[in-house]
Amino acid sequence: VQLQASGGGLVQAGGSLRLSCAASGRTFRLYRGWFRQAPGKEREFVARINMNGGIAYYAHSVKGRFTISRDNTKNTVYLQMNSLKLEDTALYYCAASQIRTSDPLQYDYWGQGTQVTVSS
Repeated sequence: VQLQASGGGLVQAGGSLRLSCAASGRTFRLYRGWFRQAPGKEREFVARINMNGGIAYYAHSVKGRFTISRDNTKNTVYLQMNSLKLEDTALYYCAASQIRTSDPLQYDYWGQGTQVTVSS
């Protein structure tokens, strides 16, 4: 399984971005997640979604602003980010896991990361 994240960029505070994570290989049986890492900080959980896309779980810091979704016909997961804040600035990674978890150590596959920068 290979993951390719895209969609990052520079946006003003309050704006929106949509990240995509395209996968090659069989991922429809895998949980998919998004993580982020800001400079000098540890990688942190952002959101995850179950295999059929029916159940999503979010970090408290993004709940109500971010929406994760998946299209298994396209083998792609999305992260719609609205009302972006300065503190959302980070390198965003998509990942896939065989189990339902928010622990990055339990994710088996990782994309290369896409930079999101929120300016004032």
